[in-house]
Amino acid sequence: MSRFFATGSDSESDSSSEEEQIQRPTGAVYTFSDDEEETKRVVRSTKEKRYEEITNLIKLIRNYKKIKDMSSMLTSFEQLTRAYAKALPVIAKEENGQTPHFYLRCLVELENFITDVWEDRKNMSKNNSKSLTSLRQKIRKYIKDFEEDITKFKENPDQEDEDEEEKAEEAEESDGEEDRANAFKKASSAEANAPDVSKFKKGPTIDGEEASDSDEDWGSDSDSDSTSSDDDGQYTNIRERFIKKTTDKDDDEDKAKKKEQRKERKDKERKKRRDEDDGEGEWETVKGGVAIPSEKPKMFAKDAEINVQAVLKKLTEVIAARGKKRTDRREQIELLHELQSIAETHNLGPAVAVKIKFSIISSIFDYNPKVSDAMKPEYWSKLLERISEMLDMLLSTPDMVIAETVSEDSEEYETPPYKLHGCVLTLVERLDEEFTKLLKECDPHSNEYVERLKDEKRVSTIIDKVQEYLERQSVVSELCRIYLRKIEHLYYKFDPTVLKQKDGEIASNVVTSVQVMEKLCKFVYAKDGTDRLRTRAILSHIYHHALHDNWFQARDLILMSHLQETIQHSDPATQILYNRTMAHLGLCAFRHANIKDAHNCLVDLMMTGKVKELLAQGLLPQRQHERSKEQEKIEKQRQMPFHMHINLELLECVYLVSAMLIEIPYMAAHEFDARRRMISKTFYQQLRSSERQSLVGPPESMREHVVAAAKAMRNGNWAACNNFIINEKMNAKVWDLFYQTDKVRAMLTRLIQEEALRTYLFTYSHVYDSISMPTLAEMFQLKRPVVHSIISKMIINEELMASLDDPTETVVMHRSEPSRLQSLALQLTDKVNNFVDSNDRIFELKQGNFFSRSGNQGNFRDRQNYNRQGQDWGRQRRDRNREDNRNY
Repeated sequence: MSRFFATGSDSESDSSSEEEQIQRPTGAVYTFSDDEEETKRVVRSTKEKRYEEITNLIKLIRNYKKIKDMSSMLTSFEQLTRAYAKALPVIAKEENGQTPHFYLRCLVELENFITDVWEDRKNMSKNNSKSLTSLRQKIRKYIKDFEEDITKFKENPDQEDEDEEEKAEEAEESDGEEDRANAFKKASSAEANAPDVSKFKKGPTIDGEEASDSDEDWGSDSDSDSTSSDDDGQYTNIRERFIKKTTDKDDDEDKAKKKEQRKERKDKERKKRRDEDDGEGEWETVKGGVAIPSEKPKMFAKDAEINVQAVLKKLTEVIAARGKKRTDRREQIELLHELQSIAETHNLGPAVAVKIKFSIISSIFDYNPKVSDAMKPEYWSKLLERISEMLDMLLSTPDMVIAETVSEDSEEYETPPYKLHGCVLTLVERLDEEFTKLLKECDPHSNEYVERLKDEKRVSTIIDKVQEYLERQSVVSELCRIYLRKIEHLYYKFDPTVLKQKDGEIASNVVTSVQVMEKLCKFVYAKDGTDRLRTRAILSHIYHHALHDNWFQARDLILMSHLQETIQHSDPATQILYNRTMAHLGLCAFRHANIKDAHNCLVDLMMTGKVKELLAQGLLPQRQHERSKEQEKIEKQRQMPFHMHINLELLECVYLVSAMLIEIPYMAAHEFDARRRMISKTFYQQLRSSERQSLVGPPESMREHVVAAAKAMRNGNWAACNNFIINEKMNAKVWDLFYQTDKVRAMLTRLIQEEALRTYLFTYSHVYDSISMPTLAEMFQLKRPVVHSIISKMIINEELMASLDDPTETVVMHRSEPSRLQSLALQLTDKVNNFVDSNDRIFELKQGNFFSRSGNQGNFRDRQNYNRQGQDWGRQRRDRNREDNRNY
């Protein structure tokens, strides 16, 4: 009011006389700018201040959760607890002592976040890990005070405190009404005391003439007459006009509309919050605190003509937003689905439908912002459906070609033959990779993994459809790629019909997986232009042969390919496949009783001690240096899905048993040989660790069983050895994992009997003058021809100094082997001779240095002759010593 009625600024005050002016005390003169006039001073209640402080801290904590800043989160949590303690009086008054819903949500989210991150604390920095530990302790201690409220919240977490929000909004509305009432009271009181406003107006305001500046502020008379003509008759003063309360039905309808809008707004906020928590929410550029909504492409107008060109133009418009920052990926997929339904309604042809489906599939692939992470299950199922639909349309339309060689300008949608730009093979390869990622993300021991694994049938069906389509197009390079995809889904699967066909239980004309692999791999061998596909096909083929006990085919393939020499130059995935193939080749050789071949196949894997990493079945902690996060991420991406794993305990058991069957007879034959070589380092380590123990109890683990069996075999006790290797515990852990377990156990028992016989003869041959072969056959429960052949081989190979007496069926010992004392004396003699030889060499070097000081060429020749004579003398002396020892 002072703006218009202030003294000293009106025309009336100028015209009035000085006598009529009232003397008033001079007040301070304030000048306001336009901005200061527009800003309103807001007076907030204590509740608003406290709640705003708490909500701001909760927002900070949620932001720190996204970037995993534990130290800042710990600080913010401490501030939050203090702010909540300050707000307790207000909460007790306003909330009736109940904990606010949003505060409980924050505590539960924080607790769940700490539980999820706790296992990954080793990969964090030292500061973050320490802060996480402190935060975990504090949140556990703090939550105890809210146990009942949190339990109720967890029972129904999605339910908001709608009553409280409604009360708050009603309170705000009532506050607004009170403010308006107060304002109108002031206005009515001012109306009573106000002078006539009309005399302050400058310029005429009627007959269409322009109003002065004061009219712009107050509005013209004509406007006021038109807007308030009805009210003038009803309300006698301004107070009644503004404080009027309507009782019409419109008021109830407005309230209902407001309630619905409030509910929709809450649902949207809840959905947005969940999306942000799932990592689906995106950062949006904001101006002045308001998010700029992304522009959504509009679909066709009502009267627009919908034809092929219009749909393709709209498709290009939708796809143009792909990859941009503000593009909503979910909305883009929905738009493409809407466009697809429009195209189907107007029957625009199969080419347009395939093009739109192709774009939908690409958009679903792009929906996942992180390439390394697996996509959501709901989008995975959508992806499978769209690809199957697209392939069905391709196969049902023979005159349609979709290839990368077709340029976008030469695409044909309306008349056959249809031509589209794209690559179906790339989509299927990406689909296969996504399927592997999904399996890796699941817990392998959960039902979720089994459910996800059921999708492999659908993936294989899609690969078969693509194979059929590409065979129609007859592009050799693409056929090799799709064949390899099929091979990689087939090579590790066991087909029992193969072994039944070998045994004659099934007719020979039945197609088995071995025959399918043979056909696919031979095509790749012949047609592939890259070494990588051929290498992977060969390794998969060998793996499949070894899995089905085709030992000779697998062995010949690995020897002909010469992959052992060049595999170190291959990519890591191919090297992993090579390791897996060699592991199964060793198991196949073991089942065929080729113990040396089994040991040679497995020795390179087992000697490193990193079998799990070499087979890509897990990561071992590194002691020397810590892996970087990028390196660990790359290695995790290389891991094999759980259903393709090879049992590591089975592999180690087969290796140790093979080493035992080779090493124990060799140790018995060369017991006193100082130059005895080590065949299996791992097996020796197990034996030494057992010998170091002061008290050895009954075996429990698989390794302890093998060591106990080795000790029994060393004494020639085959029965005890067999009981240690084949028993209920070992059957459950190892031998029952083979397909034909009875055959494997029978083969193993036979090998133990034969090798125990050889060990017995090596160990106790110096005790006997002659041994009866029937007695040996009875001791080791072997047939006489088998005993005869074993002893004959030992005599031929000069392992046993004996002869056979066929009429009496005895083995006559020649006693040419030295006794224990003689063997020790020979070892001592060898060591002394080596010591003398080293001394002679040192002396010769000194003499050579003395002669070399004179630059005479003749002296150099004399020195050479002297060295030769000394070497000859030393050699003769060693020979004499050995001869004397033998005579002794």
